[in-house]
Amino acid sequence: MVDTTAILGYVTPLVASPGETVRFHLSSATLKEVDVEVVRVRCGDPDAHGPGLKLKLMDCPANGRKAVRHQPIHPGSFALVPDRLPLGRRGSFAVGCFIWPTAPGNGNAQTIIARRAPQGRGWSLGLDGDGHLVFALDGESVRGGKPLLGREWVFVAASYDAATGACRLTQASLDPQGGRDRSDSAAGTAAIDAVPPTGVPLTIGGLLKGEDARAGTASFNGKIDRPRLYARALSADAMRALCDTVIVAPGDPLLIAAYDFSQGIGTEVVHDRSANRLDGRTVNLPMRASTGANWDGSAIAWTLRPELYGAIHFHDDDMADAGWDADVALDIPQDWASGYYALRMRGTLTDGETVDSFAGFFIRTPIGKARAPLAFVASTATYLAYANSALRLDQIHAESMLEGLIQLSRDDVYLQEHRELGLSTYDTHSDESGWIYSTALRPILNMRPRGNTFNYVNDTHFLDWLEEKGFAYDVITDDDIHRNGAAVLAQYRVVVTGSHPEYYSREMLDAFDAYQRGGGRHMYMGGNGFYWRIAWHPTQAHAIEVRREDTGVRTWEGEAGEGHHAFTGECAGLWRSNGRPPQRLVGVGFDAQVFDFSSFYRQLPAARDPRVAFMFEGIGPDEKIGDFGLRNGGAAGLEIDRADLTLGSAPNLLVVASADRIGYGGMPAPEEFRTFYRGLDGEQNARVRADMTFTPTANGGAVFTTGSIAFVCSLSHNGYDNNVSRLTENVLRRFLKPEPFEGF
Repeated sequence: MVDTTAILGYVTPLVASPGETVRFHLSSATLKEVDVEVVRVRCGDPDAHGPGLKLKLMDCPANGRKAVRHQPIHPGSFALVPDRLPLGRRGSFAVGCFIWPTAPGNGNAQTIIARRAPQGRGWSLGLDGDGHLVFALDGESVRGGKPLLGREWVFVAASYDAATGACRLTQASLDPQGGRDRSDSAAGTAAIDAVPPTGVPLTIGGLLKGEDARAGTASFNGKIDRPRLYARALSADAMRALCDTVIVAPGDPLLIAAYDFSQGIGTEVVHDRSANRLDGRTVNLPMRASTGANWDGSAIAWTLRPELYGAIHFHDDDMADAGWDADVALDIPQDWASGYYALRMRGTLTDGETVDSFAGFFIRTPIGKARAPLAFVASTATYLAYANSALRLDQIHAESMLEGLIQLSRDDVYLQEHRELGLSTYDTHSDESGWIYSTALRPILNMRPRGNTFNYVNDTHFLDWLEEKGFAYDVITDDDIHRNGAAVLAQYRVVVTGSHPEYYSREMLDAFDAYQRGGGRHMYMGGNGFYWRIAWHPTQAHAIEVRREDTGVRTWEGEAGEGHHAFTGECAGLWRSNGRPPQRLVGVGFDAQVFDFSSFYRQLPAARDPRVAFMFEGIGPDEKIGDFGLRNGGAAGLEIDRADLTLGSAPNLLVVASADRIGYGGMPAPEEFRTFYRGLDGEQNARVRADMTFTPTANGGAVFTTGSIAFVCSLSHNGYDNNVSRLTENVLRRFLKPEPFEGF
């Protein structure tokens, strides 16, 4: 078996143009040297029943034998405030905030707020491994008598009187009904002045592990709201009054810092409202736009009443930036074609096992400089949403859904053992809250050749088919469309979206809408597309946000009131719930999952319409289309879409073929039914189907859809000589011709 994880890497930036530089960040705990080479990916699926792994070696100076070393990853989010006066003052102080712990008693010490050196000097307020509140000053500590409850708001405060050495610790439950009261207090003494050395920062949600400002430890799991630091020992009531105030009174010379996390929600900045302006920054993207201790349900959007969203939710496994140094750089030659690329890394382990690993990236056609009339869109947003998904083991019903035993890959096993890589937006953190952020600044095991067959690898089957058929094409990316709009698409006569373009921002959806209104031809070759609304980070490239609420196919749900993106303030969830179902854009939308079986398409009467005669040239009227394929034996499967006039399919849309024999494993999406009843599955439910459609659009344009993720994985069957390949070629060749389509 080939080892795919003994060396790992990632590429910055993830998407680049010829003439730009990309850098490869590598790490290995076992190898000292590796052979690296840049390859262009034609097909990334090693399945011997398909085209197989097809990679083109690129001649460049980056290739060769390279020294590598182990570069650790430091998961866990926290906020960091650099040391400057009056943080470093000596004497009495008080600290307080509201917290909503999500994993108290998990066996690990957790830091709420601290100014403590890695060597131990200083003070900290946090939880011990049993969930008790602890105020520590150098070698002394005060411990609360009652462990805190999970997911319950509590006010916590501590004070130190330098004159007497007296220490006081307080915890007060905010909703002490029904056995929830964990209010308590404790007192002690500290014989020394607990002041850390100069240069030690203030940290919120964790401690610094060492000198590296990106490396944290003792991470807090849960929300922290309105931390306050005061230069005098205060009573618990006085500290509570100070923390209760969202906007503090200016000019108090004893107020060291008063943090208001409701400011700068879409950024990494944490704002201090005191006169000292001791602002800091978050590390590893903890969750912003979180409801605070004062949230009362009067607003469900943070943009309406941001003062109710003054909390940050920290996690001990947040991971946004691995922070590895770059080992290899590549200046992309101007004559390189756009496409899917990877750095291939090979070596041999001491036991003789072969290592063959990849770090994927994308070379785009320069904006405004199209080299072909056809563009394929790399679904980078969807790749990021699924990045390092651990669902195959974490999802308790996975084997029932797949109707079989899970076969684990080396990547699956590695990810279970190395969750410091950061998981996907389908996974949950260690405290069971959902992952809402995903970035490309870390190794991504399923966005590379040999990776899991969902998404990236499936899309390379269409690239392989384009190469086989000799079509000239450019590759553009979701990133390009989001940041540059319809201008990216307008330079192409035909734009193809792949097997699963599921995650879309408003800017991306608007761009496709404008392209289609302007006469563009769009071939949507997959299923479950244009489904979830996402937000891209305003300044960090290749970072997305996904929030899930109480609809859609989801593996977790967010907390009440947290359904708006922090990056943009926009309502999250399904595009269907936001008034723009996929049917309004492309004619079809997601209706069901079917992972145990893939079916075929039956031609319908509309297939005989003269407007689509080109589509079925060389295909008999009674032929089953796609009763073969690499994904469960057919072209219609995995996730499927159907047309629906009530959801916005155009009245002139033609359903030319339909796969409506899906079987009992075809389960409708939750938004597709309102009550439970017998006959919901694809054995009996006519709404569970994959529709192949054609829609003439404005200005002579058109949209073609397949309604199935599995479709592109049938293209290579029988040496590419099959009716799925023939039909796709017929459509693409006609779409490339300048003659307008009639019937709009």
